[in-house]
Amino acid sequence: MTTWQVTVERRIAAPAGRVWEALTDIEGSPRVISGIERVEMLSEAPFGTGTRWRETRRIFGKEATEEMWVTASEAPKRYVVESDSRGVHYTSEFTLTPEEDDATTVRLSFESETEKKSLSGTMGKFLGGIGSKAVAKSLSKDLEDVAASLESSN
Repeated sequence: MTTWQVTVERRIAAPAGRVWEALTDIEGSPRVISGIERVEMLSEAPFGTGTRWRETRRIFGKEATEEMWVTASEAPKRYVVESDSRGVHYTSEFTLTPEEDDATTVRLSFESETEKKSLSGTMGKFLGGIGSKAVAKSLSKDLEDVAASLESSN
């Protein structure tokens, strides 16, 4: 089994409750996160363990759609999203830490696990060919987009 992990952090000038609402508004995420083209909800609101959706992003000029689901949710502190695609299991853990000045630090840990020696498919090429720096850049951009959305509405 091959496993690798990337972790990024972003300080957002908004209270944890507002950051939680922005991060867990899955249906509205294409309006906030530039990397997401569209979302199809597969479960009913509210957000929590068991929430499912299909998320489409453009990677290397091609659309990649993945089905995702929430496996843990502790509002407004932490949630975990998982996905299986082309022989690879992905886990994303979001941890929110309130700061004294009404800001929040968001830590996003992304992990992929595969039993194959080589990854396949669009995400496999993205992860295997480009490496952790590109994944970290993409994850950081997602958090940057959320921060920009929240901080501009202050």
